[in-house]
Amino acid sequence: MAEPDLDEMPSRGVIDLAGLQVDTYYTVVVATAVVLLFILKAVWPSKKLAPGPRPRPFVGNLYEVKPVRFRCFMEWAEKYGPILSFWMGTTLNTVVSSAALAKEVLKDQDQFLSGRPLTRAAARFSRNGQDLIWADYGPHYVKVRKLCTLELFTHKRLEALRSVREEEVGGMVNAIYNDCQTGAGTVDVKTYLSAVAFNNITRIVFGKKFVNQDGEIDAQGKEFKAVIAEGMKLGASLKTSEHIKYLRWMFPLQEEAFARNNARRDNLTKAIMQEFATGGGDRGSDADSAGSSQHFVNALLNFQKQYDLSEVTVITLLWDMITAGMDTTAITVEWAMAELIRNPDVQRKAQEELDNVVGYERVVTEGDFRDLPYLQAVAKEALRLHPPTPLMLPHKATEDVKVGGFDIPKGSTVHVNAFAIARDPSTWKDPESFRPERFLEEDIDIKGTDFRVIPFGAGRRVCPGAQLGLVLVQIMLGRLLHHFTWSPPEGMRPEDIDLTERPGVVTFMLKPLQAVATPRLPSALYRTVLGIWFLHVILVWSKHYAQLCGITPAFWKALRSSGCHDAVKLWVYGFASGFGGRKRSCPLLLSIDRRMVQDRAVRVFSNWTLVFRLASTPTVFYTAGC
Repeated sequence: MAEPDLDEMPSRGVIDLAGLQVDTYYTVVVATAVVLLFILKAVWPSKKLAPGPRPRPFVGNLYEVKPVRFRCFMEWAEKYGPILSFWMGTTLNTVVSSAALAKEVLKDQDQFLSGRPLTRAAARFSRNGQDLIWADYGPHYVKVRKLCTLELFTHKRLEALRSVREEEVGGMVNAIYNDCQTGAGTVDVKTYLSAVAFNNITRIVFGKKFVNQDGEIDAQGKEFKAVIAEGMKLGASLKTSEHIKYLRWMFPLQEEAFARNNARRDNLTKAIMQEFATGGGDRGSDADSAGSSQHFVNALLNFQKQYDLSEVTVITLLWDMITAGMDTTAITVEWAMAELIRNPDVQRKAQEELDNVVGYERVVTEGDFRDLPYLQAVAKEALRLHPPTPLMLPHKATEDVKVGGFDIPKGSTVHVNAFAIARDPSTWKDPESFRPERFLEEDIDIKGTDFRVIPFGAGRRVCPGAQLGLVLVQIMLGRLLHHFTWSPPEGMRPEDIDLTERPGVVTFMLKPLQAVATPRLPSALYRTVLGIWFLHVILVWSKHYAQLCGITPAFWKALRSSGCHDAVKLWVYGFASGFGGRKRSCPLLLSIDRRMVQDRAVRVFSNWTLVFRLASTPTVFYTAGC
């Protein structure tokens, strides 16, 4: 009898460990998937969810979402329709990409869809929603929203801060002109836009200018930027585990790092608040005295008791305004300039309007906007094609609700794709073209009432600073187009400018815009000069010179505390800015004797070169080379 082949016989008493491990792995996966399905079925029984890509176990569609999310969701909408759903790990998300559905989310059903999903980073930075941006809809949100609408972003307050905006934009023009004169050739447009946006928002919110005309940043400014940079780094450190809740224990938050960042932010903000709380004597050359009572930090301190605001809420509100306004304006103007260079006919048309309305003898001011409809249309078209926050900040369903016939369960996240809505071919003719005329052919509101274009959002969470943002975009575009002709770098065709977006919550150009700026106005309108109306007022550079002119510290203190001080200064600054003027922190010398003021000014400032220039009404004096 032949002996059996032992190699072919089944082993007895021997465990196949490799096979067991594989079987165990698949058993665990299948069991977990079944459990998850039962859980989902229990949580959302018989829900009719919007169509979308099929989710994978555990991660959902996390790894199918492309970095430029709004474009990814727009592509998905072409396949699944204007409302779709997908899973980011364990969280259900719904995206709407049409004006009609946006209206349902932001207006018709907004009482159930105005919540805010909080990431762990957002919870730390906002102190669990004690601000405005990340606050859940409720009594706190209603209170701070009312404060912003009725007290901060009022027409009166924004008009009082007009001189700040126009001065900073004038400084930007001056910097570009100086670089052109030194033969710089191609300029990095984003560099100038970011600087003016940074100075504008810090002066409006904090009453502080951290960066001087030469681009030098002071100690507080360095700390300010360091806090922002560290905060962005911490926020970006939360990755996959942020979307898969049951994995968060494996990736604990850097609590100490977040606490240190918050402490640095609080200490910096409290120091600035203390400057305003102690009564405002001379706070140094970096302090901003134009409309000092109107700066947001001062306003919040004044209204803190009336609105029952904690110190934490005051601080987080101030930083909400900084983070919301620091990049968005620069982003919009950079995209607008890219489109204007790609479309030279549109650029020429805007410049012809500026030349006809403003002329060649002065600079454009905010007061000219009402007579510049094409410039306004250019700004609106830029916001349509390139909204700074193309995928609006997410909303959270606070109750079960239906949108577009589909269920949106309580606790799920809802996105409104403003980018896709503004490029919807069923709504817009030739939607990919930069054509400002569409806003002249039809009255289209972009501040939340027309859901075809919603760069500032709409409904209960519409941006309270929409008007300020629009004004900043218009004055920056107006000055850039009036002072310069813009063209692509040598050897590049206009149509070759790259319009690829960079991933992020706010969307910069992937490749910062490089352009050639050619001055087109008389050279005097580019200089950093101060126009002065020598009828009653002259600005004096420093307290030292003020005392030489007979102003004692006691008189100066009394003058600063008087109600007329800010009013007179705002009037002078507003007038000066119309002639390219630049303000510096300085007291006022008041006199009704024009000759006495002029003689004393020439005697004290013997190194001045006074250039006389007759305007249509008053005589305007320029200080050359300031």
